[in-house]
Amino acid sequence: MAEHKGELRRRLGNTVALVAVCVLICGIAFAGAIVFLMPGEKGQIDQVGTASPDRPVTQPVAAPLPVKPPGTKPSTKPAAKGYPCQGYSGLQKKIPLKMVLEDTFAWGNNPPYKAGNGSGDIKWESNPYQDPSWHLWLHSLRWLGNGIDHLKAGNATARTHTLAIIQDWVKDNPFPWKGDASASESTMHRTNVLICARQALLTGLHAKKLPAQYKWLDDALLTHAQFMIDHWSGSRNHGTDESIALFGVGCTFGRDDLMKKAVTRLNEGVVQSIDREGTTNEQSVGYAGFNYRLWGRAAAVVRACGIDPGPEIDARRKLLAEWMALATKPNGELFQIGNSTREKVVSVPGTPWEFVATKGKSGPRPEHRTGIYKGGFIFGRTGWGEKRPFDEESAYSIRFGPSKKYHGHDDHMSINYNWHGQDVLIDPGYYGYKQGDLQQWAPSQAAHNVMTIPTATGKLVPTRLVGSVSTPNSDYYELADKPAEGVSRSRDILVLKDPDVVIALDRGESGSNQRYETLWHLPPGQTVTVQSPTTAVATGGKMQTHLFQIPFGATSGTTTVEQGKSNPAQGWYLPDIFNAKPAPVVKFTQTGQNARILSVIAPANNGEQVSYSTRSAGTNFFVDLTVGTRKVTVKITPDGRLTRMN
Repeated sequence: MAEHKGELRRRLGNTVALVAVCVLICGIAFAGAIVFLMPGEKGQIDQVGTASPDRPVTQPVAAPLPVKPPGTKPSTKPAAKGYPCQGYSGLQKKIPLKMVLEDTFAWGNNPPYKAGNGSGDIKWESNPYQDPSWHLWLHSLRWLGNGIDHLKAGNATARTHTLAIIQDWVKDNPFPWKGDASASESTMHRTNVLICARQALLTGLHAKKLPAQYKWLDDALLTHAQFMIDHWSGSRNHGTDESIALFGVGCTFGRDDLMKKAVTRLNEGVVQSIDREGTTNEQSVGYAGFNYRLWGRAAAVVRACGIDPGPEIDARRKLLAEWMALATKPNGELFQIGNSTREKVVSVPGTPWEFVATKGKSGPRPEHRTGIYKGGFIFGRTGWGEKRPFDEESAYSIRFGPSKKYHGHDDHMSINYNWHGQDVLIDPGYYGYKQGDLQQWAPSQAAHNVMTIPTATGKLVPTRLVGSVSTPNSDYYELADKPAEGVSRSRDILVLKDPDVVIALDRGESGSNQRYETLWHLPPGQTVTVQSPTTAVATGGKMQTHLFQIPFGATSGTTTVEQGKSNPAQGWYLPDIFNAKPAPVVKFTQTGQNARILSVIAPANNGEQVSYSTRSAGTNFFVDLTVGTRKVTVKITPDGRLTRMN
C-alpha cells in the first residue's frame, strides 16, 4: 500500500509542485502561491529513544546550543505552562468525530469525501476536486481536531482511530517528503497537530510520560523539526509559522538548541516581514492583518515557554497596527487589496485598530489621515469623525511601488474608494489556487481600477510615486511606470473632500497604435446605465455614482459596461475564494498611439444632481463640477497636474 501510494503521490506532486499555499484566517484563504520553500540553515535533530523502523534516523548534533535570545536564558526543561496546542484553524468545524472515525474529510464548499478505508488507512494522494488547497489541508491533519479533543477526554475509540490516521501519514510519507508539495507546505501546521495530539494523549491517559508504544509520535515530531530546519521559508508568513512550530517542538522536549534556532529566526524574520513603516512584505492587506495576529502568537508562545522574545516583535506589531488602521474603510472593513477576502476589522485594545473597530468610540485616534508607505501603499480619508459621523467619512487606497510578488496583484495605480461607508470603487478580490479563468483574472490588471493596454504584452514592473500634495480638502498623487515594452503609462489622481469625489487622468504613450482601457470596478448589485459616450450612472441602494469620461485632447473615447463574463473573465466580485458574484465594470476606451483619459467618479445621494462643464484658459484646462449643492473647480495643467481651485 505504501509503495502504491508513493507512486500516485509522486504523480500528483508533479502537478502541484509549483503551488505553495498556506492559511489566512480560519483556513479560509491561503498564501504562498509564488515562492516555494527556501533552503535554510542546516542542522540535525537527535531522536528520542531508539529508531523507528518506518524512516531513517538522523544524527544528533554535537551538543545542544544554549538559547540566548534577548532576555532571560531558559532552563533546559519546558516551562510549567509550556507550548499550548495551537488549535485547528476552524477545519474541525465541518468534520465531527463521526466523520473522523469514518476517514471522511471536508473542506470549503466541496462535499465531504471518504479519503480512507474506515480503519485509518488514508489515500493521501486523494484530490477528487483537483484543488491544491483541498489537498494541502488533507495533509495538514488539522481536520482531526475533534478526534484529538475526544481522545483528550479519554475516548478510547477516538484515541485508537485518530492516532491510526496520524501514524498512517507518518508511514506513508517518509522523511524527507519535500517531493510532495502538499505534504511539505503543510509541515508546520501538521507539526502543531502532532503536538496537540501528544498533549491530548497524555491528558487522556492521565500520564506524565508518553508510553513506549507511542514513541513513534515523538520521533515524528523531531523529524518534522528537522524538515523545518532544512527547509525554512524565510521572512514570509510561512517561515514565521515554521519557526513557531519548531519552537513548539523544542519547548515540548526541553530542547534548547531547537528553541534557540526558532527564536533567532523569528527575530531575523520580523524585521524583514514588517518594515520600519509598518508595511508587511506580503503586498496584501488581508495578509497584513494575518501577520499581525501571527507575530502576536509567536511572541506569546515564546513567552509561554519562559523565554523573552526581545523587543522587536512588539515594536513592529505596533507599527503594523497603525498601518492597519489606515487600511480600514469607514464601514469597518479592510480594503481588499492583494490576496485578501472581505473582512471586518477586529478590535485590538489599546491600538488604533480599537479606534477604527469601534468607529471612534474608544482607543487612540490615528495621528494622520493619510499615509504614504514605501512598500507600495497609499491610504487616505476625509477624517476620523471629527466633523461628521465616523461612518460618513470617505476613504481611499492606491497601489504603487515594487513589482508584484508573494500575495500581491498586478494592481499598480489602482484606486479603491469608499464613500460615506459605502463601496464605490472596489478591488474584486481573489480566487485562491484552483485553476480557472477567475483564478487567472483576479490578480491581473484587468481586475483592478487601472488603465490597461490589452493590445500590448504586459510585464510586471515597479511603479514610481512621482509626487504628492495634500491640503485639508484634497489629496493629489502622480504615478508613472512602463507596463509593457515600448509603452509608458502615468496616472494623476486627485481625491476631493466636500464634495467627496475622485478624479483621475490616465495617459499612455506608445510608438504604435494601442487600445487603452481605463477600468472602474463597481460593487455587485449596482445597475449601470450608459447615458452617452462620456457618461455612465450606477444606481443601487440609497446612492448613485456618476462616472464621466471628460473629453480632454484630440482623441474621443467610448464608454461600455461588462458584467459576469467568462473566458476571459471580467466583471466579478470575489468576497472569498469560494464565491463569485457578477459586478459591473465600466470601461473608458481610447485607441491610438497616445491616450489621455480623464475620469471623474462622483458618488451622490439619490435625488442629488451631478453635472460638469469644461473650459480652457491659456494652456490650462478647467473642470467645473457640481454635486448636489456643492461646487468645485479643478485645474489641469499641460503636464497633467490636478489642482483644486476652491
